[in-house]
Amino acid sequence: MSKMTASRSLSVMLAVVVCAVAIVLKATALAEEVSSESTQAASQTTEAPSKVEPLRELFSGKVVLLQDALKRRDIKVADEMKLQAVLETKSGELIPIAADWRGRAFFQDKKLRDRPVEIVGYRQSGVPYLQALIVYFFNDKGERQEFDYWCDICAIPMYEIKDCECCQGPSRHRYRPAELPAYLFQQEKSGQKTPTGNASAKDSPSEKKPAP
Repeated sequence: MSKMTASRSLSVMLAVVVCAVAIVLKATALAEEVSSESTQAASQTTEAPSKVEPLRELFSGKVVLLQDALKRRDIKVADEMKLQAVLETKSGELIPIAADWRGRAFFQDKKLRDRPVEIVGYRQSGVPYLQALIVYFFNDKGERQEFDYWCDICAIPMYEIKDCECCQGPSRHRYRPAELPAYLFQQEKSGQKTPTGNASAKDSPSEKKPAP
């Protein structure tokens, strides 16, 4: 009788132990799940917002060197600023140009400065620098022409003053009749910021011609 009682007591103890282990394991799994969800929620709240595509605009005026432009405004600055190219708009605003793949030519080539120009480009939020995408000049008849550098041998365009990247031969200024890209006018129709400069409905490119 005592043996049966002892066996029954042992079975009860084992059952209790198994239940206790099960409860601990379940509590541990629940804690890990809660921790995982908390970590995921924290990462979502700290995740950086998606980058907003900057608005492309039309800027017009002429490109000058900053030191000269400031001198005309009775602001004297040291020579460290003499090579900075800026767009001087018709209203007199000075917009610094970024010396990137497209804007670098304004720093290198004096023939591109002190003449009427239109630049399709953008400025990122909080940054004053204009990043150029397309550059236009005007011929003697006032007709808009897209500008780049061109190698007649290799027939490839370049965007800064240098020898051809392919044959190492000389490159030249190339001017092609061009219309403003369609997306400027699509932005205007959709209620976004109107292109600056002298863009008007008559400048709108034909639907048959794709925008650059």
